[in-house]
Amino acid sequence: MPVPASFNDITQDPSLENYIGWVWYEKEVLLPLRWLQDDLNTRVVLRFGSAHYYSIVWVNGVQVMEHEGGHLPFEADISSVIQGSPGIPCRITVALNNTLTPHTLPPGSIQYMNDKTRYPKNYFVQNIRFDFFNYAGIHRPVVLYTTPSVYIDDITVTTTSSESVAMVQYQVSVVGSTLYSLSLSLRDQEGKVVATGDGPAGELKVLNPNLWWPYLMHENPGYRYSLEVKMQAQANGALLEDVYTLPVGIRTVHVTSTQFLINGRPFYFHGVNKHEDADIRGKGFDWPLVVKDFNLLRWLGANSFRTSHYPYAEEIMDLCDAYGIVVIDECPGVGIKMSESFGNKSLQHHLVVMEELIRRDKNRPSVVMWSVANEPASELPPAGYYFKTVIAHTKALDPSRPVTFVTDANYALDHGAPYVDVICVNSYFSWYHDPGHLEVIPLQLTTQFENWYKTYQKPIIQSEYGADSVPGLHSDPPLMFSEEYQKAMLREYHSVFDKKRKEYVIGELIWNFADFMTNQGTTRVLGNKKGIFTRQRQPKSAAFVLRERYWKIANESSCLPPIIKSHALFLK
Repeated sequence: MPVPASFNDITQDPSLENYIGWVWYEKEVLLPLRWLQDDLNTRVVLRFGSAHYYSIVWVNGVQVMEHEGGHLPFEADISSVIQGSPGIPCRITVALNNTLTPHTLPPGSIQYMNDKTRYPKNYFVQNIRFDFFNYAGIHRPVVLYTTPSVYIDDITVTTTSSESVAMVQYQVSVVGSTLYSLSLSLRDQEGKVVATGDGPAGELKVLNPNLWWPYLMHENPGYRYSLEVKMQAQANGALLEDVYTLPVGIRTVHVTSTQFLINGRPFYFHGVNKHEDADIRGKGFDWPLVVKDFNLLRWLGANSFRTSHYPYAEEIMDLCDAYGIVVIDECPGVGIKMSESFGNKSLQHHLVVMEELIRRDKNRPSVVMWSVANEPASELPPAGYYFKTVIAHTKALDPSRPVTFVTDANYALDHGAPYVDVICVNSYFSWYHDPGHLEVIPLQLTTQFENWYKTYQKPIIQSEYGADSVPGLHSDPPLMFSEEYQKAMLREYHSVFDKKRKEYVIGELIWNFADFMTNQGTTRVLGNKKGIFTRQRQPKSAAFVLRERYWKIANESSCLPPIIKSHALFLK
């Protein structure tokens, strides 16, 4: 079985496609001889980028770690298991279980079909409350690496800036000894040292800083400095050194009652929702696909996306930092529909997942907001305490960013909305509601915005809207599932967005960037077809509608440099 990849679509075995339960991976690797010698000063670490969903890992038959949850990394120090055995292959064994329960994230339930006249003995199905395929496997790279026995374990960076000076606050955690020295150097993109510091916590002063700007908001988006952290320590009679270089983007984020400000300037989210999803590989990481998607985002004129509905691969986040693509970083809190999924067991796991997500992505300038859930049953009474707790915990872990969750509940019944900084609302007028009646969109969408703003006085993002379209299916007048209907629906929404973004609407994210796989169902023909691109990344008619719109919005920005304005006019 290839890694990284989902296992579901790799073989011709139909039972594997929808398999629920334990699967086993095993691989033998030959390690460098120097790693295997008895060396108290070297750590050997086994790291998984992600595996779905519950993992138990052995090395040479010795259990080294367990991890609950997909989409986020986990690792273990395996030095004591492998060292002292030169020449012996290192056998890595992984047991992986993709079963979802009411207390996992995302939640699910196992339903046993006990009618023996209709189902075989012990027959069961995995029920889920989310509309994407529950792919499973080792989805991201697995690596072995080394550090000294005294090492840099964590770095936290926050930034503040004015027109002429920026401050980079840092905290460094060192594990393995309390006797060490730390030195820090901040370099610009030309390699020039612009600030230095020492010690585990402090502040670096940067004069005339190059700020990190979003794509289409500046002629040089995605500017990053390099923070080199060097540690030296004495251990076991040897001088140890550990060096880590962290990309740093200097930028600020602030939310008012009507605006989202990046570096003090209003930012309007014109972007997409995405999925990690493709033919054959499922959710397995794939570099060519990732780079293709970023080229399409830039062609589209999209400046942002939401990681619907789980954290994406670190390599994807790296490109967002580098290209200036703004990210709403969402945890796997999708499908929280059952009352038992709001209990203490679920809550404690949700808090741990937020800790893991923030530890991974806290230093990324592209990440401007955390999303703790998508379309939960936030009208249920327990949702108030649940989301108050999760959001407070998230803010305590990272006070520098706003926090939201994405709702499809009635504005008057949503118990979680009082605790968010930005209202993110999903609606599918003339699709799931009043299907086929495009004429109702202006009134219903306007009413939606006005009700939410009147109640909460917070800026609003239309975090999902869309319609399925089958590529090549045409109809005039527009009928559902045709490319013309998808285009017509977009234009009805856009007419309202253009009025409300002058007031308090701060963004629009289309559902979806590309078609993606779902469970089989009577409303799904080989998956969800709401993409503006096909699953093979070919544009539908709606992609050109959005491209013209997004470049027009960028062109209207007073912050846009002339070089980009001329490019936008050329595209139009």
